Amino acid sequence: MRSRGVLSGPVSLGGSDTAGGEKSVAMEGAMLSLLGAAEPRVLHEWFDKLADGGRTVDPLAPKPWGASDGRVVDRHGLHWLIGYEPAQ
Repeated sequence: MRSRGVLSGPVSLGGSDTAGGEKSVAMEGAMLSLLGAAEPRVLHEWFDKLADGGRTVDPLAPKPWGASDGRVVDRHGLHWLIGYEPAQ
């Protein structure tokens, strides 16, 4: 895999793997989060795109405590927490 791509919007997040012959970084127990980083509609789009080819752990939906969030593991094995607070 060469490039992981970029999610664009109010935040830009990019990443890539190492060049040939370089040692790669391995993470275990880490989760990337996008909490309130964009409008709810955009966060749902990002969640769906990350889930494509990956695995939804917990759907992005309203929770008993009032916020909406969800967890997904993308096709590269990265864990994501995406969510937002309800509009006031």
